[in-house]
Amino acid sequence: MLVRKCPCGSGAVYDTCCGRFHRGSERPATAEELMRSRYSAFVMNEPDYLFTTWHPRTRPDRVTLDDPTEWTGLEILDVVAGGPEDDEGVVEFVARYEGGQLHERSRFARRAGRWMYVDGDVG
Repeated sequence: MLVRKCPCGSGAVYDTCCGRFHRGSERPATAEELMRSRYSAFVMNEPDYLFTTWHPRTRPDRVTLDDPTEWTGLEILDVVAGGPEDDEGVVEFVARYEGGQLHERSRFARRAGRWMYVDGDVG
């Protein structure tokens, strides 16, 4: 059996890191965990997870991953709040892909006890 490291860069095994969130067996406890799991969802082609973790106020009608982007790494630059006891948080990151990178400062909010991606500023 192949043991795969999690794409989020934590160094942990995928199944015990972001895989548990993608399967729905657990929920992210922090905004950073949600951000990392969303990055991993792009890598692992999990559009349903991206949709269900996007705040209903800002999410599109559907999420598709038709773009064959080859994601190559994630670097967390800054985390503001977003802990287990917070209602809002911000995570700034760089997500690298073949041929470029995405730099975003993302906003997250807790809704009914669950962390949700609200929106972000791309820079």
